Amino acid sequence: MLAKWRKRPTPDPAPEPLEPVDQMLRRLDWTVLRPIALRLGGDRPSKARGTGLDLAAIREYQPGDDVRLLDWGATARTGKPHVRQSYAERAVDAWLLIDVSPSFEWGTARRTKRKHAQELVAGIAQVLGRHNSRVGALLFAERPLDVLPPATGRHHLLRLLARLREVPRRSEHGRTDLGAALSLARNVIRRPSVIVIVSDLLVEDGWASAIGKLTAQHEVVVVRVTDPREMALPDVGMVALEDPETGEQVWVDTADRRLRERFAEAARNQAERIDRLLAAHGVRRVVASTDADLLPPLLELLDRRWVVAARRQASYQPRPA
Repeated sequence: MLAKWRKRPTPDPAPEPLEPVDQMLRRLDWTVLRPIALRLGGDRPSKARGTGLDLAAIREYQPGDDVRLLDWGATARTGKPHVRQSYAERAVDAWLLIDVSPSFEWGTARRTKRKHAQELVAGIAQVLGRHNSRVGALLFAERPLDVLPPATGRHHLLRLLARLREVPRRSEHGRTDLGAALSLARNVIRRPSVIVIVSDLLVEDGWASAIGKLTAQHEVVVVRVTDPREMALPDVGMVALEDPETGEQVWVDTADRRLRERFAEAARNQAERIDRLLAAHGVRRVVASTDADLLPPLLELLDRRWVVAARRQASYQPRPA
């Protein structure tokens, strides 16, 4: 009987009502972006010497130096003219690698993971855009689907959000291939950048080595989008569970306490394994749950203000083709 039930086609889930993009951006501006602006100040420093406010060094004046940079205190103390050098303020390129696989249609709390990810992307892109950073995107599921070159401005942001909404709710059946997306990103992104991976990391194995190669040149951060029911099953009796990426279905009895305990233990082990793999490659991880507000994970993500990436960009050397 179960085999017959598995062969029955499963209808696509009812589409989630879409909030108009302009309305979503206005809501995020008041609930997320303004609080972030109050918490975060300043721009990113770099090792490049140039116009800026952060002092890098004081050295003796040399012919050709800008006399406006004279440090009169050091000059008076030493009896020789000295100039101040500052760290240049630079914007950085940011790339968003966005998971749009069918597993993102799941959501049991306030919203689906797909909608949560869209709002995260909108918030990240707007904060970076205000600092003149260019934002690019790479969308992926069972394979890389689309690449949007980095750009700035509201028109680019609207195009990115529209592309996210246009992605089919169900693509080809198959496991999400993060490794292929990371390999493509390594070939496409030519200059040191900040790479933010927005995914639930319910993906095929083999991505750890690919992410390790990216960290050699870029600052990589993972925003893991989760849902509470992925960590614990409720006691609701017999239910049918389906893998949204392969279509495989199975009946489980959630009234079985031992089954719920095994499920919770397996979920914890999976999360710990993912954290260990990311930590081994020096990748920072931020968790964004569908039952929580957007502000805390965004603050955690943006609080360092891309310091490492800006320093790498300052010493950027083009990679041979």
